[in-house]
Amino acid sequence: MRKDTFVEYLGSRGMGAEEIERSVRSVMDLEDYLSSNDADIEGIDVRLMREYLSHLIEVKANSMQRLVDLARYFYATGRHAVYIYLVSTFSGREVLDSISDKIISEMGTDCQARVFEGLEKPPVGSPPESYIENTMRIVCRLLDEGVDRCHEILADNHHGIPRDSFSRFIEMYRDSDSLDDFLARLHRERVSELQRHSDQGKAWFEQEITPEVVDMVRENREMLSAVRKGDHLYITKIPYSPAQWLSEQDPVRRRYLACHCPLAREAILSEEVDIPMDWCYCSGGFAKRLFDVLFNEFTEVEVLESVLAGDDRCRFRIRLP
Repeated sequence: MRKDTFVEYLGSRGMGAEEIERSVRSVMDLEDYLSSNDADIEGIDVRLMREYLSHLIEVKANSMQRLVDLARYFYATGRHAVYIYLVSTFSGREVLDSISDKIISEMGTDCQARVFEGLEKPPVGSPPESYIENTMRIVCRLLDEGVDRCHEILADNHHGIPRDSFSRFIEMYRDSDSLDDFLARLHRERVSELQRHSDQGKAWFEQEITPEVVDMVRENREMLSAVRKGDHLYITKIPYSPAQWLSEQDPVRRRYLACHCPLAREAILSEEVDIPMDWCYCSGGFAKRLFDVLFNEFTEVEVLESVLAGDDRCRFRIRLP
């Protein structure tokens, strides 16, 4: 274990001694498991991590905190593939709770019971493919309640992004000459941010950033910002695995590499589960959150292209209030 690197990273996040000790212990437990299976932490790959998470579930030691500790270790030590996989096992769980709460508040407990009847969340640490059947059932049952209502429910802030996280962008918007000026400034800033991550060899959220990825975003102002055309904003989602997406030739694999949703993306490779593209209104809610905050009202979003519908990318249109 690269303990010094990990402890330094945790300290930079403002974590105290007890939190750091707990995090180190989580990694040491992984080392013990690997050692007993003739492996070591420097050689771990996604396959071995899947096996370890299955072990944690079996012995009922699969806490969310433990998974976060492990994800932080592999982020701090630059093991992008293992870090990204760990995040994919837990990053969408809160979305299901948020959708459930939204249905109750907008449509009542009877509707929530109809949509979620018989569904149980897989244990923490379960592989992403274990979620896709539940996702299919939820969106299909929501569609039975009405297409417009389904889209409205899904296009909320289900990722729980607080308004305060946009404070800097609110100031930038106020200081800009126009909305178009703000969007151009936002795009330049985010391209610069990607360039720094590429130069430093660090993951940007769950994305591995290469010079080619930076160039792709630089050349498309709809990515990580938006382009205004009349009364609408157009946004194209950066692929979830952008470096691999750029080099992939197989169309199905490209769609899979583009999808961000841990609750749905495995369905693209599945022959048994087909999730309607209406589910992507949840991603639309994420895409428009910044503009909900800037304009201080709930904006309307439309899914124009979706990898769940067979498109090569996900693209959204937001109506300006």
